[in-house]
Amino acid sequence: MKTTVVIPNYNGLKFLEDCMESLRAQTFRDFEILIIDNASSDGSVEFLRSNYPEARLIVNETNLGFSGAVNIGIRESHSPYVLLLNNDVKADPGFVGELTAAIERSPKIFSVASRMMQMYHPDKLDSAGDYYNLLGWAVNRGVDESPERYMSPCQTFTACAGAAIYRKSVFEKIGYFDEMHFAYLEDIDVGYRARIYGYKNLYCPSAVVYHVGSGTSGSKYNSFKVKLSARNNIYLNYKNQTDFQLFVNFPALALGTFVKYLFFVKKGFANDYLEGIREGLNTRYQCRRVPYENKNFFNYVDIELKLISNTFRYVYDWIKRHV
Repeated sequence: MKTTVVIPNYNGLKFLEDCMESLRAQTFRDFEILIIDNASSDGSVEFLRSNYPEARLIVNETNLGFSGAVNIGIRESHSPYVLLLNNDVKADPGFVGELTAAIERSPKIFSVASRMMQMYHPDKLDSAGDYYNLLGWAVNRGVDESPERYMSPCQTFTACAGAAIYRKSVFEKIGYFDEMHFAYLEDIDVGYRARIYGYKNLYCPSAVVYHVGSGTSGSKYNSFKVKLSARNNIYLNYKNQTDFQLFVNFPALALGTFVKYLFFVKKGFANDYLEGIREGLNTRYQCRRVPYENKNFFNYVDIELKLISNTFRYVYDWIKRHV
């Protein structure tokens, strides 16, 4: 098979039929389906075995999180490309074929993001790839906007791993998804790492999925998600930025952290956010940092410039929406 579709699942029974039926309807057929179940207790495993015998199924004894589950899927895949897919999505018939064709265009492409639409507001984008900025904020590119502005293929900072394809061989060089993250920002982290090594992340607007969003965690903001995201943001920057970058970028990162804290004060999750920050600072030394190599110097420069431009872009978009 050319592509393996890896679906991590944790108590996602209510989403699985739509997801699996949309994969059965794909026009491109040179792919297999591998589902990694994280010890679900809602009947997901029995449902899949009874209704979708064509899918390979690996059942974990415990919940290994998104990162742990997809790493098993990547290692167990038998294809050059691995397409990671959330269980709460429904794919258009050309989805797998479009992503596979896009990643085949160059060996320097690490990942390709799809055009993710909102399931219950299908006229609005959920993500057209992700970007990251100096403030330490990860942003879904185009979120809540009409897709009209995002119909051209382009480079993006990273791909959203909820519906994106990856070149398996690159993981052997840059490392897999960081299992210390468990869930949240792990896709920004691995895409950032790939950029350091000189690989590209692209956006393919012709590969379309419809996404429920927060299907596993249950809501856009909750204690679990806020804490892990805050912690993982510490890991992300500590691992991928050099000491010099961390020194230069510290004022912007501190400002971004303070503004986020004020935001979560209003949302009622201030203590969770602070707890995540404290845990991240206390455990960051357990992370494996990307080793600096002189040959990657200009990649670091390119990334720093992109972080700066993404900051201005975020401010511009925010002003446009609120003024």
